Amino acid sequence: MAPDTLVYDCFSGISGDMHIGAMIDLGVDADWLRAELGKLPMADEFSLEVCRDAKHGISGTRATVHLTGSPGHHRHLSDIEKIIRAAGYPEPVATLAESIFRHVAEAEAKIHDKPINEVHFHEVGATDSIVDIVAAALCFEALNVQNVFCKTLELGGGMVRCAHGLMPVPAPATAEILTGVPCRYDGIDQEATTPTGAAILKEVVQNFSAPEGFEAGTVGYGVGQKDFEIPNVMRVMLGHLTKASSDLETEVNHEIHCNIDDMPAEAFAPLMEQLFSAGAKDVYLTPIIMKKGRPATKVSVLCPPTLTDTLQHILLTSSTTIGVRVAEVSKRMLPREAASVETSAGAVSIKVVTQLDGHKRWKIEHDDIARLAEETGTDYLAMSRLLNAEVAALMDDNAGAKP
Repeated sequence: MAPDTLVYDCFSGISGDMHIGAMIDLGVDADWLRAELGKLPMADEFSLEVCRDAKHGISGTRATVHLTGSPGHHRHLSDIEKIIRAAGYPEPVATLAESIFRHVAEAEAKIHDKPINEVHFHEVGATDSIVDIVAAALCFEALNVQNVFCKTLELGGGMVRCAHGLMPVPAPATAEILTGVPCRYDGIDQEATTPTGAAILKEVVQNFSAPEGFEAGTVGYGVGQKDFEIPNVMRVMLGHLTKASSDLETEVNHEIHCNIDDMPAEAFAPLMEQLFSAGAKDVYLTPIIMKKGRPATKVSVLCPPTLTDTLQHILLTSSTTIGVRVAEVSKRMLPREAASVETSAGAVSIKVVTQLDGHKRWKIEHDDIARLAEETGTDYLAMSRLLNAEVAALMDDNAGAKP
């Protein structure tokens, strides 16, 4: 079975040169990569050194971009796009490289409050970063994978000197690029993830979580230039997903929960409404028994990581809790799609789910049943029976789905 899944394990962070080393260690031909990079019109500005190396006994491939000319340190995005296009790469390679650079450009534009085309790229626009990003696009296209995962990313700690001065890790561009991405902090007392590395992951990774049912066929290590207390290497794994796992959609969320034993029961309904209005994906209540036999209610909230602060603020200000717990959860879901179906009573929305065996099942949205029942003066159960019978006949004719 041909490998179709790539997993990044950036327990010691990621940089552009670590990424090149890891891809070569995984199997990308170094001579081929040098030849492809040689097509860049600024190829006289750099050379790519590739060698075996090790950190703390973990061996892998170390890639180093050496500057051999006068690099253009203040290129704009349009300048970089012209360089990429002038190399004559296949469209997927050129588009991917441009998209990675755009993540950095958008981050810098927001930090400096400038239009994206006015941003000077400082160190990210330097020659070595152009090489790192173009090499990433070339390697990714060479691997031809369909699924890309990344386990929780280490950013590091301490301070880093960048174009903005001395700043706490992560650097401003790195922090902006990785909004919405699950990360670890302070596992290393140096900068572990660079803006270039962050931009590569933000563009190519589909799921920032560990995959279930992954079978690795090849493991590669990209050796970094720094020395940490842990090995400064980046691990990548190439393989495939088992069928049951590959048929599932994966999503990373945060779960916020708190235990409440001193709030009137009537206050929970408006609290749930407020949480849903603020973007919670799910809110549910569980009766529990706390210490000393006290009955209480556990409030659980599921949300995207970007909304965690907003929703925990609501819990801390609109309920009587004095603290919340937050945990990262990985959600596995059957593929599903929404559809609209015309019935004798009117249009209804349905959710169609594809099961692991390929069969489909569907369900009519409750709000549509309630709306049509009210509009026609029919009770809810009678309208539900009517709509389900009509939709079942239509779905059996068209798709073989069942409720």
